[in-house]
Amino acid sequence: MITAIVFVKAAVDAIPEVAEAIAAIDGVTEVYSVTGQIDLIAMVRVRHHDDIAAVVADRLNKVDGVRETETHIAFRAYSRHDLESAFSLGLD
Repeated sequence: MITAIVFVKAAVDAIPEVAEAIAAIDGVTEVYSVTGQIDLIAMVRVRHHDDIAAVVADRLNKVDGVRETETHIAFRAYSRHDLESAFSLGLD
């Protein structure tokens, strides 16, 4: 499974509608509204790298109200358990 994190800048007056339209795209598993420089974060999970282009370039970027996107491909996933052991001081 390949995971891509897509930062989305959207038309301010249409953020909820843009989020719902993005969430309805096959391959998009979650959409979060966030504070800061971007308006939405979309999580894309697909089987092949070419599928990212199909989801992001062919569909997500064409949603009415999407102004700009920035896509990040995840290399590794770390679970909460992995992070806890990585930062453990061994004081148990």
